Amino acid sequence: MTQDVQFSAEANPFAAAEQVCATLGTLTDALFDEHTSRHPAASLSALRTAEHPAAEALFGLPLAPNGPVHATLDRLGTVTTAGTARPGTGARVAERTVAALQTRFGGGAVRGAIADRGTTSAALFQLPVTGEFADAKLRPPFAPALAALAAGQQTRQPVELPTGAGAEIRLVVPPGFHALTSPGGPPGVSSRAVPPLPDGADRADGTPATVAAADELARHLAEVAEELFSATGPEPRRDFAVISATLADLVRDAGVGYAGVCALELDGRASDAALVVSLARHPLPITALATELATVRRHAEVWTVLLPAGPAAVLVEGRTAPVPGPLAADGQRRWVVTSAVQAFVPLPDGGTVLCVQLSTARPEDWELYTEAFAELLKSIQFGWDGVPTAVAAAAVPATVPSAVPAQAPAPPPAQAPAPAPAPTAAAAVAAEEEPEEVPLHLRGTPVRVPPADFNPFAPATDASVAHEGGAAPDAGDPPKGTPVRIPPPDFNPFAFEGLPDSPAAAPATQPAGTAPVADPFGTTVAAEQKPDPFGTTLPAQGPAVPPPPSTPPVVPAQAPPVSAEAATTAAGAAEQGEAETELARRKDTPVRVPPPDFNPFAMAGLPSPPETAPEPETANGADAQAEHRPFG
Repeated sequence: MTQDVQFSAEANPFAAAEQVCATLGTLTDALFDEHTSRHPAASLSALRTAEHPAAEALFGLPLAPNGPVHATLDRLGTVTTAGTARPGTGARVAERTVAALQTRFGGGAVRGAIADRGTTSAALFQLPVTGEFADAKLRPPFAPALAALAAGQQTRQPVELPTGAGAEIRLVVPPGFHALTSPGGPPGVSSRAVPPLPDGADRADGTPATVAAADELARHLAEVAEELFSATGPEPRRDFAVISATLADLVRDAGVGYAGVCALELDGRASDAALVVSLARHPLPITALATELATVRRHAEVWTVLLPAGPAAVLVEGRTAPVPGPLAADGQRRWVVTSAVQAFVPLPDGGTVLCVQLSTARPEDWELYTEAFAELLKSIQFGWDGVPTAVAAAAVPATVPSAVPAQAPAPPPAQAPAPAPAPTAAAAVAAEEEPEEVPLHLRGTPVRVPPADFNPFAPATDASVAHEGGAAPDAGDPPKGTPVRIPPPDFNPFAFEGLPDSPAAAPATQPAGTAPVADPFGTTVAAEQKPDPFGTTLPAQGPAVPPPPSTPPVVPAQAPPVSAEAATTAAGAAEQGEAETELARRKDTPVRVPPPDFNPFAMAGLPSPPETAPEPETANGADAQAEHRPFG
């Protein structure tokens, strides 16, 4: 993500919410004038949220899903909630809401629209608008109220929610802001009392909940417009309510839970601001997220702070947004420069980020708005059901064992592996995403390392003899040793986890009829070998490897050379003797002593030199015979 694509939805998961904030700023700049009714500036800071009885127990308030998404409480502000488990039905309500408002205000052409043109939509007013970053010289300062958030403070633990509730946030919006989102949220988010549709009502969408949500939003926007433009005629109220209604679907698609505007009067002059609260999927931890923001948005100033809800990244930057010609009073397109502050607070589920942003075109009122913004961030509270999101589980496989171990599969004949821990909910989600993926720490062959006091030369006990004979060991006598795993032959300690493994060769099978060789130490690699008492036997990974000899081989003394015929007879007798000895003792290990003329440095495959006839003895026969006896 570069600065050029900072506000694109493909590269920035918060781009849609930033677009909503820029559009609201354009709306206030174009439609608010000297006739707009405004609250005194003291309304932002007159109330102390921390002193309210319900300030520390926002999750005890009857909000969604059994109530509205946001509600105004006396002496506190507007309590807003949003969650990951309530996405809504996704039904479109903008067109129905616009029609209801047109009927309420008596029809007529809205500012910038042509009468009798058809359906009124956001595109007719050239909305939404996309903001762009302003020059670094126009960046507002990091206000003292925001810098104070970097000081150490205690954090709250998330409120425990029932399973299936996901992650949820609640915060308090200070008085002075007018919400442009419905108190009940979009269709399907909260439980409303849905009245039956009257006769003759439009049932094109087929859902009474959608009709109820559209009617509720129309009533709410009409009330907000009448409050903001109480000193004017019906036309400004209609224009503001209808244009705001055209943005309803855009706001819902951006994941925005609360969108509001502020109209204040400070020292005899007007001041405006826009506030947007949204949720977006982003699995990066806060340190990585802050690094990404500081790298991508070089024109901005990014701080890492600690809120009562947990760590967060706060960004301050200057933005420019266009005011479309259809909305401007003179019909001319122009640009407005705004100061913006944006906070990113990761939710406890590990895959969702709360994004709160405020923008104003009044830089002289920057400290006033940042103080209210800091108080809003301090009021954030989280609730969680303890189940990580699928994004987080796929990125970091959970390996925390639970209290109840799961049943392990049937062990191979060589050794029974230790029981595997029961997967957690996050591990179950990861298993559904990639069922064939095996973590690196679970790969390899389970074995047991003998204890420090293990004596391989001690006489075998009855239990070990019975175990070698195929009987199951006593259940009351647990196996000795430390369970470990030997990496497979294709294990690469430098490989990245998650990459596809290279196809492994099929293990070689033991030839039929080959008798297994018993090993007293249990370290022989042999197929179909019975388990040993120390748990160190490995299953077959390839061709059988001959075991080391149990006793050192006895190397006979060198004999004087004999004729070829005598050597052949001796070799036959030796082979026969070895065969008889092998039949007599099955537990011994065959050892082959190299012949006297064995050359370990000879190249395999070359023809042997021709044998020469022995020379006749000379008069000095003793010396000639001594030459062939290197050992005397």
